[in-house]
Parts: sequence; structure tokens; C-alpha cells
Amino acid sequence: MVEIRLKGLDETDRFGRKLGKLLESGDILSMAGDLGAGKTTLTKSIGVGLGVEDYITSPTFTLINEYRGRLWLYHFDVYRLEDETDLEDLGYEDYFYSDGVTIVEWGDRIESILPEDRIDMEIKRGRELDERVIILRGKGDRYKQIVKELDID
Repeated sequence: MVEIRLKGLDETDRFGRKLGKLLESGDILSMAGDLGAGKTTLTKSIGVGLGVEDYITSPTFTLINEYRGRLWLYHFDVYRLEDETDLEDLGYEDYFYSDGVTIVEWGDRIESILPEDRIDMEIKRGRELDERVIILRGKGDRYKQIVKELDID
């Protein structure tokens, strides 16, 4: 587990861009955190790091948005789902096991169907108004490599 404290939108943006540049084909990020904690804001910065030029929005009502960058970015928001079976009609496995990068907001709600080799990110509000605390957890070589390359261990 790694805890990162980010003060302000600029630090959050820089962190997201750096993470986006490090992501590779098949990487999966599962985000958790309260409403308004900054999951979509961080996803936008990650997208910029991946070379996405389109405006990234929350797929709250569509469940998934796709963006073309250096790699495809598949952005899920599963907040409104009743359970994991609602994703079966979307062909979620085609996204999770693709050559793109998948980000799942509220991923803790569908943890049982997420691949084990992923990065879990919990985003919390810090003590100050614009401070965010990001807790990274993961298994596997990609998690270790990303933490090392982020230089935050």
C-alpha cells in the first residue's frame, strides 16, 4: 500500500498525467471514493497522459465511454449498477482483457469480476479543502513497476 497526498488541482493533474504516461496495454485501475472525491477529475488527467485529446466526461448514465489516445481508454462508471450481472450485456470482459487501459469508477462495487492483476485507487478528501489523499494497492508486477516509476515508495 502506498499513500500519496496531493495539494490542489495542479498536483492532482501532474500526478494523473504522469500515471497516464506510465500505463500500458491491459492495465486496469479500479477507483473508489466518496462522491466528489475526484475520481473523474483524476481520470481526465490520466487520459491526458495517455494522449487523449477528447474531453473526458463521467459515464454515469452511459456506463462506459471510449477514448482514443496512445492506447484506448475505457472509462467505466458503475455507481448506478445493481450488481455485476448488469455489466454482462456490455461485454465487460472485452474491455477488461483488451489492449487498452480500463479505468473503473466505483470499482469496489464490482470487485468480484475485476481481474486480480490491477491497481486499486482509493481517493479521499484531505484535511484542507483542495487536498486529496490517494491510496494505491495492487498485486502483481505492473503494480510494483508503476509504484517504482512514480517514485513514491
